[in-house]
Amino acid sequence: MSWISLQVPAIGSLDAPVYVRVQDIPPHHRFPAHRHRWHQLIYSISGSLTVAVEHQRFVCGPEQAVWIPIGTVHEVASTYGAKFRSLYVRRTTEVAMPARHVVVEVTPLMRELILEASHLGSSDDRTYRQRVLHLILSHLPRLSRVDMSLPWPATEILRRLCEELYRSPANEDDISAWGDRLGASGRTLTRRFQAETGMTFRNWKRRMRLVKALELLGAGMNVTTTALELGYHSTSAFSFMFANEMGYSPKEHRVARSGPDSRQSSRNSS
Repeated sequence: MSWISLQVPAIGSLDAPVYVRVQDIPPHHRFPAHRHRWHQLIYSISGSLTVAVEHQRFVCGPEQAVWIPIGTVHEVASTYGAKFRSLYVRRTTEVAMPARHVVVEVTPLMRELILEASHLGSSDDRTYRQRVLHLILSHLPRLSRVDMSLPWPATEILRRLCEELYRSPANEDDISAWGDRLGASGRTLTRRFQAETGMTFRNWKRRMRLVKALELLGAGMNVTTTALELGYHSTSAFSFMFANEMGYSPKEHRVARSGPDSRQSSRNSS
């Protein structure tokens, strides 16, 4: 896949403790590797984003966001397009968040606060604006951490393997077949894959398919088509895997991409 690079916004300084930047990312566009002089919460109110940081990849839709501390090199991309809302937190602002990147679950309250802050301008009531920003800072540390990472290898040969699998997640080739294709023995690839990702090849493929499922469902693909795209022979097998990992069904996830509170509404109406 060929990516079109977007220019990283040239922001000299933040005029408030918290600043929300609004930008829609077209399909197949990305912000190349960069870092900021402030903390960042990467969030999509619609569609899904892929965030690459420190040999890990995350896919997040409206239910998750990625916390990026000051100075952390990262990339942000969207395969199918997304409504991007970037929340910046000034260096001097006190916020009890981790010193390393982490994925957090976005509550309905945080979503609405981000949306409200994105609509506020300098002409809006100053006291109200300060209260909204204060609520954001107060609520940030209360967001639950979730393990949604996909380890990404460092060496070129394994990166090629992972890139091809991510593009074709239904591929069933074992590690020996990949070794023949890439010019390395299956035993060598197995050892290096475990050392660089901390996971077996089989377990990595299972996690990759889950991450890819989040991206496809977030783009609006239906459950059956997603299951087939990932190589599952039945929708029920895919739904079982997804529910086992996420705690809710892929159908509920499709509803939830329009907002974190939609999943609960779906449950209440069923």
